Amino acid sequence: MIPYGKQEITQQDIDAVVNVLKSDFLTQGPQVPLFEQSIKVAVDAEHALAVNSATSALHIACLALGVGKGDVVWTTPITFVASANCALYCGADVDFVDIDPLTYNLSAENLKKKLQHAKQNNLPLPKVVIPVHLCGQPCEMEKIHTLGQEYGFAIIEDASHAIGGKYKGHPIGNCEYSDITVFSFHPVKIVTTAEGGVVTTNSKGLAAKLDLLRSHGITRDSSLMQNDSHGGWYYEQVDLGFNYRMTEMQAALGVSQMSRLHDFVAKRNALAARYDELLKGLPLVTPYQIEDSYSGRHLYVIRLKINEITLTHKECFEQLREKGIGVNLHYIPVHTQPYYKELGLVFSQLDEAESYYQEAISIPLFHTMTEAQQDEVIKVIKEVLV
Repeated sequence: MIPYGKQEITQQDIDAVVNVLKSDFLTQGPQVPLFEQSIKVAVDAEHALAVNSATSALHIACLALGVGKGDVVWTTPITFVASANCALYCGADVDFVDIDPLTYNLSAENLKKKLQHAKQNNLPLPKVVIPVHLCGQPCEMEKIHTLGQEYGFAIIEDASHAIGGKYKGHPIGNCEYSDITVFSFHPVKIVTTAEGGVVTTNSKGLAAKLDLLRSHGITRDSSLMQNDSHGGWYYEQVDLGFNYRMTEMQAALGVSQMSRLHDFVAKRNALAARYDELLKGLPLVTPYQIEDSYSGRHLYVIRLKINEITLTHKECFEQLREKGIGVNLHYIPVHTQPYYKELGLVFSQLDEAESYYQEAISIPLFHTMTEAQQDEVIKVIKEVLV
């Protein structure tokens, strides 16, 4: 089975982790700051804070921006559930903005229309909007940022798929058009720490808040304490935080992997370009790329031209798997999940998202993929569709 995605673990990575296991620190040691520094350099952000997952990162990002009961957060329905769940963790409500039919990202035009409708009808405006850079392709962040300035919402970029990508010539994660960016380092992502996440921001105040939230709300910084220190052992809990810290083993793996980030993304883009060329003429749509962008190419999603093939979407998917191609579907629209239906919230029409779900298939793409593996994927796709 050729998987849709997989990690590469080299001897360099193994040695980095083993060295930590032999060291004095398995947690709260030097590797996490080194990993955070590697992220800051890679994405050109002022602050980077590592946590144990991108889900945790999204949670504390919402909290740091003051999301709570009575607020509403807007995001895309085509994402992993964590992009929406993070608002519910904070007691807020969630609503969704339909996707762009070309990029499959949250549509800036649909966001504008939804904001106008909400304002005209005295409906709640979002406290935070979470655009998701699906497959690694950036959203239209400049337009979304302009709307944020006009309507007063904060922005969290969910860049779980997008480390190493660029938007308008600048690294995704530099927070030029957002308050906070979140990255994921799950094994199928571009860079892995086994499990892990990072938040980046250019705000010193947000960084301080995020730092507290990831570690129980506890500080040893005297400037944040309410009382005088009792001695060298002293700390204070000044907020209600969580144990969301990243371990030293995870961070060491991340440091090692980040040294190869450029090569990872370059290879993924080369493979994607080869797919673009060799899939031409088939009854499917290959990924569209917006101008002034460089995708991290976490995923390669094709959309079937259902009216031009005899099989159903499900039959195509199952036949590809039966023939050894480990396809997947990213994602089931969040608003259709049973839990979200039971919330009793009323969501707007999300026709493009539901249409996408009926046609999309993620085919294998990972930076260690060989041309022989890619040729096999293409051969099987032709067998199934033609």
